Amino acid sequence: MSTGRVEVGRLGEDLAGRFLRDLGYQILTTNYRCRQGEVDIVAREGEEVVFVEVRTRRSQAFGTPQESLTRSKMRRLVATCQDYLQGYGGSDVDWRIDLVSVRLDENNQLEDIDHLRHAVQL
Repeated sequence: MSTGRVEVGRLGEDLAGRFLRDLGYQILTTNYRCRQGEVDIVAREGEEVVFVEVRTRRSQAFGTPQESLTRSKMRRLVATCQDYLQGYGGSDVDWRIDLVSVRLDENNQLEDIDHLRHAVQL
């Protein structure tokens, strides 16, 4: 079953959203975009706002999902999160950036999902 990169990414984001909801997170928005970049999921865990980068892979040929989170992407994520927070309540809000790694098999079935809290240290 061949599925394009965009569809695989969307499937991974949907699976990550369900995974986070099952853990008790409240999803505030998905695919938040601004001039600085995009963040896949914005959620709340208790009083903390959690920005979630989702990385989906069908193979390890190009590295693990964690390895694909480059310094450049981290800088854009932080800037995007700060843009979101300006409209949400500014610097008085506790927040963090997590990474959810989704691995699919060749039939796009969930093989593994991993959640790394505080994936980007500020």
